[in-house]
Amino acid sequence: MQLHPNPATSSRSRRRFLQGAATAGAATLLRAAGEEIKVGLVGCGGRGTGAAAQALQADDLAILTAVADVDQERIDRCLEQVEGRHAGKGKVRVPKAGQFLGLNAYQGVIDSGVDVVLLATPPGFRPSHLRACIDAGKHVFCEKPMAVDTPGVRSVMESVRIAEEKRLSLVAGFCWRYNNMIVEAMDRVLSGDIGDIVAYYATFYTNPVKPMPPAYERPIGMSDVEWQIRNWYNFVWLSGDGLVEQTVHSADKIAWAMGDNPPESCVAVGGRQIPANDGNIFDHFEVNYLYPEGVRAFLGSRQIAGCYRENADYILGTKGRLTIGRGLMPRIEGENPWMFRGRQRNMYQEEHDVLFRAIRRGEPVNDGVRMATSTQLAILGRMSAYTGQELTWEQGMQSKERRFPRRLRWNMPHDVPPLARPGTTKFV
Repeated sequence: MQLHPNPATSSRSRRRFLQGAATAGAATLLRAAGEEIKVGLVGCGGRGTGAAAQALQADDLAILTAVADVDQERIDRCLEQVEGRHAGKGKVRVPKAGQFLGLNAYQGVIDSGVDVVLLATPPGFRPSHLRACIDAGKHVFCEKPMAVDTPGVRSVMESVRIAEEKRLSLVAGFCWRYNNMIVEAMDRVLSGDIGDIVAYYATFYTNPVKPMPPAYERPIGMSDVEWQIRNWYNFVWLSGDGLVEQTVHSADKIAWAMGDNPPESCVAVGGRQIPANDGNIFDHFEVNYLYPEGVRAFLGSRQIAGCYRENADYILGTKGRLTIGRGLMPRIEGENPWMFRGRQRNMYQEEHDVLFRAIRRGEPVNDGVRMATSTQLAILGRMSAYTGQELTWEQGMQSKERRFPRRLRWNMPHDVPPLARPGTTKFV
């Protein structure tokens, strides 16, 4: 399976699909009256809790029956919050026997008889969890990114192929693809309203996401693995670094505008300005992607407190430019001026509405190819920044660098590589 998806006409069909959301659901549910959809959640943090609440909102007969995490307190808090969102509706039915703890807890959820699994653990776990779900015949909502290294992306690609064969629905947590105002804006770009794309500049300048606590706060006796999982954002093997975990949203929008076709190559810079304690992620990146015919995409990322903040996209074409962000509705300036004037829907809810509607209709939706492309796009940028080398897409896809351990145990010693040093760190 290659990461060269169909051309951009898919954007227009996706917009029509989203526009039908408001009216299609009720009739579909009537045709399946009394048939519950059992939902399982793997990863009970903030994003997982939100995903569970949205999944139950997406379908009148969706019920939460199983959850998994490494922390019982997080499970308890998650169930309390989801129940609070759906108070009195009987949608949260998770007995103690349906609460699974530990690194292998995801398998308990899969084996519990659920129909849909929501994957919201740290990204390093995602390839193996996704494969287990698809092998077991489960529909999946999979948060972004889909992997932290290229071997993980290749595993995800194989899972996508199996899901297609089994006619399973697989929806990715690239939420901007489900934002109706961005869908309309990108549809106009792909239809030629700004002409041929010349350049794309995306910014994701923000504060630190989950700052690493000092080493002296680590409880005596806590294993390396537990300490790192509890502070997962700060370790490349778990998060993929900020470029892959957070700024991948911007990489996804770049891929979208380019018709989900990969670049020829990229060169990137990055580093760590603020001391990282014992984490090993960068706090800033700048990536330059080269597309055919000399088209460039530039992606800037920073996670440092006290700095200029912006999350925006500037797409420059031969007939105009599209701007997304900067506190205004998406807008085109140039030969075909336009501004979004409709009502913005909740993109996080829309993801689940699309997934559950597809399940009810028996018409699978599969975000697989594009979710793998966008994940690899961010990974390629990170590898280029870490090594200081220009890398082609083909080189990136052949990378053998495996960040996530093959065998992981809760109490095992686990040394992490030191912070990457461009010019010294080697491409693998």
